[in-house]
Amino acid sequence: MEGQGAATAQLSPRTVEEVFRDFKCRRAGIVKALTADVADFYEQCDPGESHATVVLGYREKENLCLYGLPNEDWEVNLPAEEVPPELPEPALGINFARDGMKEKDWLSLVAVHSDAWLLAVAFYFGARFGFDRADRKRLFTMINDLPSVFEIVTGSVKKQPMEKSVVSNNSIHKPKSSSRVRGSEPGKYSKMLPKDEDEGLDEEEDEEHGETMCGACGDSYAADEFWICCDICEKWFHGKCVKITPARAEHIKHYKCPACSNKRMRP
Repeated sequence: MEGQGAATAQLSPRTVEEVFRDFKCRRAGIVKALTADVADFYEQCDPGESHATVVLGYREKENLCLYGLPNEDWEVNLPAEEVPPELPEPALGINFARDGMKEKDWLSLVAVHSDAWLLAVAFYFGARFGFDRADRKRLFTMINDLPSVFEIVTGSVKKQPMEKSVVSNNSIHKPKSSSRVRGSEPGKYSKMLPKDEDEGLDEEEDEEHGETMCGACGDSYAADEFWICCDICEKWFHGKCVKITPARAEHIKHYKCPACSNKRMRP
């Protein structure tokens, strides 16, 4: 199918850096599906008749897979028809498990299988292009420095969060009242401090918040980026990952991330 061609044949990375870049892009797409786009992903995995085909007069439901794409997007599609497939295939039939378990558990299950698939694709490229022991070790180290999809989806990423409730008066990046923002506009979100003290606190904040991960993409906190905290699950997000700008955040009294908004909408 055309979509699967994009998932499998668009990019053939040959160096460790290229394979890692491909891994990150596919991972970003899957994280997006399971967090920011979770409502759309849930709907596309309907286990009902919408994906059924007629075989010998009987309606057969199709097994669907979640693909992360090299352009940081995702798709729910049928498995590849080629045998063997060009790339390792993701878990088959994720749609059938959707309504048989709690949504949180189902998303966690998809996340675990997605982590396994991402590793399989990366090391498939490594084997195909003759990575030696040092290359494989370097690739694994680069991958292992990132939180897994499962850790992001379940919120189990090790973090020392940019505390939501109480922020020290010495913190140069103060949250903006109830919308809980940290931004790249120092004049707007910072206290005016003497230059020397300001520089010292910059380093202190980098240490304090360096382990904080974005709940959507999993990347670490950086002081020059705009972030916002969900008032429900208390996870922090890049503004760009959840499509919130600093200007829009000014008018948000209580922010709910896409995943929490979707939970409240669904009975």
